[in-house]
Amino acid sequence: MSKVYLITGTSSGFGRALAEAALKRGDKVILTARKLTDIEEFAAQYKDNALAVKLDVTNQDERQAAFKAALQKFGRIDVLANIAGQGSLGALEEFSSEQIRKQFEVNFFGVLELTREILPVMRKQRSGHILNLTSIGGVASVGGFALYCATKFAVEGFSEALRDEVKPLGIRVTIVEPGAFRTEFAGAANVRPFKAIDDYKPVIEPIQQYLYSNDGKQPGDPHKAALTMIDVVESANPPLRLMLGADAFGLWEKKRAEMDADFSQWRKVGEDTVFPGVEVQAIGG
Repeated sequence: MSKVYLITGTSSGFGRALAEAALKRGDKVILTARKLTDIEEFAAQYKDNALAVKLDVTNQDERQAAFKAALQKFGRIDVLANIAGQGSLGALEEFSSEQIRKQFEVNFFGVLELTREILPVMRKQRSGHILNLTSIGGVASVGGFALYCATKFAVEGFSEALRDEVKPLGIRVTIVEPGAFRTEFAGAANVRPFKAIDDYKPVIEPIQQYLYSNDGKQPGDPHKAALTMIDVVESANPPLRLMLGADAFGLWEKKRAEMDADFSQWRKVGEDTVFPGVEVQAIGG
């Protein structure tokens, strides 16, 4: 049975790749982008199964209009894929307050609100799957990506809790955590800092060299990632987290080793901060 996908950010990158993969297998897709002209020609290739809708994820009216159009066209929404987002690279102090808030509006609040607003639809259906694209930067942060990773850590946090809240209702949640893939992350979608501060150059310049010199040479194939996401949607037992790319696994394993070392060294000190004689219960009951 075909599924109905609503995918954000289908003008390029992971969003376009996922939309193409779903449409080619016969699924129905609501294609969304901030500029309708970026997706109209694509939608016309799949006239019966595709619907192009203008959607700025930070705009409440456009979010609600997208859901309304989807339900009018196809009668249901089986998968919400929150793919749209923007990257950034620079020391935290180099970004303006306006840039910081804008990145959270796009990468976090837009995702949070879309997810929250689709839940009544999926609760009524007693089925659905929410795919939230974060990044390996959603679980492991490195210098130069403080702002970007903060938004992705936030998405990870609400998604992990949401999984527990909606699982009894037949709704599934998967966080997608890619490493370096050939998308536009290092291109125009990447926010440059408001100002440059010389003191941060020894940390920032090497990561800038890595990111920008490798644009178009990244090891990850977005089309293979899209097929893997569809496999997860079709799975009877989908994971909470789907990490993509050997580089992503490598960074996560490095962070996990560092965390284990810190926890082991300071565990006794941390555990001794309780009141004497108190019985410690597991968090959450």
